[in-house]
Amino acid sequence: MASTGPTENGENPEPTASDGLGRQGIQSVETAMRVLLALESGGGALSLSAIAQASGMQPSKVHRYLVSLGRIGLTSQDPASGLYDFGAAMRRLGAEALRRTNEVAVASGHAMRLRDRTGHSVNLAVWGDRGPIVVSWAYGTRPLPLTVRVGATLPLLASSVGQVFLAYLPESLTDEVLGDELRAKGADWTRERVAATRAEIRERGHAVTHGGVIPGIISIAAPVFAANDPLPLAISVVLPESIGTPEHLAEVTGELHSTVKAASHELGHLS
Repeated sequence: MASTGPTENGENPEPTASDGLGRQGIQSVETAMRVLLALESGGGALSLSAIAQASGMQPSKVHRYLVSLGRIGLTSQDPASGLYDFGAAMRRLGAEALRRTNEVAVASGHAMRLRDRTGHSVNLAVWGDRGPIVVSWAYGTRPLPLTVRVGATLPLLASSVGQVFLAYLPESLTDEVLGDELRAKGADWTRERVAATRAEIRERGHAVTHGGVIPGIISIAAPVFAANDPLPLAISVVLPESIGTPEHLAEVTGELHSTVKAASHELGHLS
C-alpha cells in the first residue's frame, strides 16, 4: 500500500493500493468491494457478524462500510431483523449490466415480439451462481396471480426455466443447486426422475410445468444458444392454466420454438 502527502489544497488523499503493475488505485473502494462480495457469497440477507467473517474484517470496520454503502443504495438493512442485503441501487446496476450483455439484448428483443404475437407474459433468464435469474419480464394481456421481479432466482426443478438449464447446462454447473433442491424436496424428486426429465426436455426441445411455482399457471420454456457458448439463456411463456387447452399449448409452443430458433440464429449458433 502507498499513500502521498497532503494535496495543494491541504486535503489528504485517500490511501492507495498497487496492483503489482505499477498502477495505483483507491484502497477503500477495494475494501468496500470485499464487503459486497461477502454479502453476495451468502446467497441472502446476512448479519453483520456473518459479513465480517466472510470478508475477513472486523465487525466495526464492516459496519462503517455498510453505513456508507447503505447511504448510496448499494446495501440495505431490514429494520426488523437487522440483517443486511443488497439495496435498490445494486439491483438496478445488476439488471443494467445484464441488459447490456449482447446475448441478453438480442434475446430480449425476440422475447418481446413473442409476447406481442401470443399475448402472454414472457420472461428471459440467464444462469447465475445459484440458479436461473430473471433478467426481463414482459407482461401479456392475460392477468396472472403473480409478480416476478427482475433479478429473482427461480427454482431448478419446479420451474420450466430451471428445467431447461438442468437439461442443457453441464451437470458440473447445476449439481450443487440440484443437490440442495433434492435434499429439500425429499422423495418428490429422485436422481432417476432428474435423468428422465433431462432426456425428455432435450428430445422435445422445451420444458413445461403446471403450477410448479404458482398454482394455476402453465409455463413453457426453451433454450437460446449463442455461438461457441455452452451456457444457454432461456425464454419462457407464462399463461393461466384455465386457457391451456392442448390446441392452444401446441400453438404457443410452436411460437416459442420459432422464437428461440431465430434468436439463436441471430447469435451465431448453428443448430
